[in-house]
Amino acid sequence: MSRAPSVGLIALAFIAFISLGLPDGLLGVAWPFMRSDFAQPLDALGLLLVSFTSGYLLSSFFSGAIVRAIGIGLLLTASVTATALALLGFTVIPVWWMIVPLCSLLGAGAGAIDAGLNNYVAANHSDRVMQWLHASFGVGVTLGPMIMTMGLTLGDSWRIGYWVVGGGQLALALCFLLTARFWDTGVPEAAAEAPAPTPDASFKATFGQHRAWLCMLLFFIYSGLELSVGLWAFSLLTESRGISIERAGFWVSIYWAMFTVGRITAGLYARRLGVDSMVYIGLTLALLAAILLWWSPVPAVGLGALALAGFAYAPIFPAMVSGTRLRIERTHVTNTIGMQMAGAGLGAAALPALAGAIAARTSLESLGPFLFCVSLSLVLLYSFIRWSRQ
Repeated sequence: MSRAPSVGLIALAFIAFISLGLPDGLLGVAWPFMRSDFAQPLDALGLLLVSFTSGYLLSSFFSGAIVRAIGIGLLLTASVTATALALLGFTVIPVWWMIVPLCSLLGAGAGAIDAGLNNYVAANHSDRVMQWLHASFGVGVTLGPMIMTMGLTLGDSWRIGYWVVGGGQLALALCFLLTARFWDTGVPEAAAEAPAPTPDASFKATFGQHRAWLCMLLFFIYSGLELSVGLWAFSLLTESRGISIERAGFWVSIYWAMFTVGRITAGLYARRLGVDSMVYIGLTLALLAAILLWWSPVPAVGLGALALAGFAYAPIFPAMVSGTRLRIERTHVTNTIGMQMAGAGLGAAALPALAGAIAARTSLESLGPFLFCVSLSLVLLYSFIRWSRQ
């Protein structure tokens, strides 16, 4: 592949990962107004998360077979089209039950985009490009709350934010369609220098490895932690702490912005610190952020805790992905990474749903102690896996 198409494709991949993060940022701000319009309880968000996750897991698990059948270019085209249709569907649906299948469609599109682009970058570009790819996701989740807040303040409707993002996704799908033939003709940047690959173990063999399941649990807990803040912080600030819509939306955006800043910063120091140090630094700051959000003697402390949480969580996910090779035998790494991504998808649905169920039965102020307990469990599990490999 010539350099020009390669540069163009990676730029398009970055834009696609930005778009992948936008819906996550939209939902946390939109949810209080969505549930009011459809007369749903606070914890009904859990149903949407389960629906999204079912679609995400299905498409990500089978993305390899689909790529072999139609190519990565057409997979990306179809996936982005699916997410666009789901997001635009949110703007016109008149009843609650119709949102649930649209969330499954959104999840299916997101899962295939995630898996497809990660496979493309892993095969054709350096680890540095992979780090920037994931930083692009943070840009998307930062912009999402801003777009939704603007729609609420200027147009007085949560549907406007979905209309804007859905329209952008349609344009992105057209870009993927026009470049589809280039995505399957890439040549790895360092193919000549790459060592001979180690044969992968079968899935059956990896499923028998208890460490693989512990690694999967790590990602289940982490993703649930990250998304619990992203999805419930706006409700906590507006419904429990009396903060205005504009100010709360701004600070949720700050949470995601600090997530992006933290990931960029972590990339600069990752080689010097190593994956274990990066994870422990992030988890220590995560515990502090949970305590401050829980305590929050004045509003400024709670708002600052959100910013700190975003910065704290940033290095954990990529560092744990990079450290997979240190936690599991080399022949099981590929399968374990797949299990970890599945765990991340499940955790992103289950733990925020649990947080919502607890809040519905107590109060939204339960978010602080919930985050502390989840963060502490992640510290203990990571430490156990690390020490047991000695």
